[in-house]
Amino acid sequence: MSDSNNAAGSANKSFRIRFTTDGIAYRDASIEDPIPVGSQLLMAAGIRDVENYNLFAILPNGEFEDIRLDETFDLRGKGAETFAYFESDRSFNFTIENRQMSWGKNLISGKALRNLAGVDARYSIYLEVRGGHDRLIEDHDLVDLAGKGIERFITVISETTEGLEALPSADRRFLEAHGLTYEIVNDGGVGAVVIKDFTLPPGKFDHDKVDVMIQLPAGYPDASVDMFYTMPWIRLKATNTYAACADVPQLFAGANWQRWSRHADWRPGIDGIRTMVTRAQAAFEKAK
Repeated sequence: MSDSNNAAGSANKSFRIRFTTDGIAYRDASIEDPIPVGSQLLMAAGIRDVENYNLFAILPNGEFEDIRLDETFDLRGKGAETFAYFESDRSFNFTIENRQMSWGKNLISGKALRNLAGVDARYSIYLEVRGGHDRLIEDHDLVDLAGKGIERFITVISETTEGLEALPSADRRFLEAHGLTYEIVNDGGVGAVVIKDFTLPPGKFDHDKVDVMIQLPAGYPDASVDMFYTMPWIRLKATNTYAACADVPQLFAGANWQRWSRHADWRPGIDGIRTMVTRAQAAFEKAK
């Protein structure tokens, strides 16, 4: 059946739509045209001077799609379609979890960001600060989107009494960019990241790959991270011995890990998982 026939068949049907101006409060409306233009949608929201407004469709994946006043939008989907409109002559772009969005005001609240990201109170919202510490955005906080560049937000599940639940965004991006598979492990309130199947220097050890465990203390990434640990235990092929300062067991999460005592100064705001991975790589290369 053609679109024109579908439209004709929908002529007597009202389509439910929802509107918001702040990403927090929503109100319902309806429209009979199944493929209205942007100006019709704004008029359905009770707006008469439509030329003074920006209109966006909030897509199922949370992204925003700009709708011009003379541009059509097909409402023949399932459920209510959701739109945001703002009295403004410009829009402000930002990303949340790498999804590009637009906002019609220079200020946006933490609560609006949470709703747009589709996460509940178990998650915290952070504003990424390049070269510094990511800034926690509470529900009542307002963020100015009018600065230089595009603001980037991330969501992180909040820490619980069970320990670390998620890594900071910079760590996650580093691991994913380098194709490193990892998991978060907690033991007695102490959190750790375990990097799976870490490749060792060819022919140097009696295993080709190990899991590398990095314990992350309370206050990480500001708090200093020191040693790292491997499983299974590995020996140098040339001597059939453990590497220097790598022969002490460390019990964690029910397993005895091989502890590698390698120490260095920690730089809060700079060092992180990238530092520890580099430190482990260097230790494996230089081991004797």
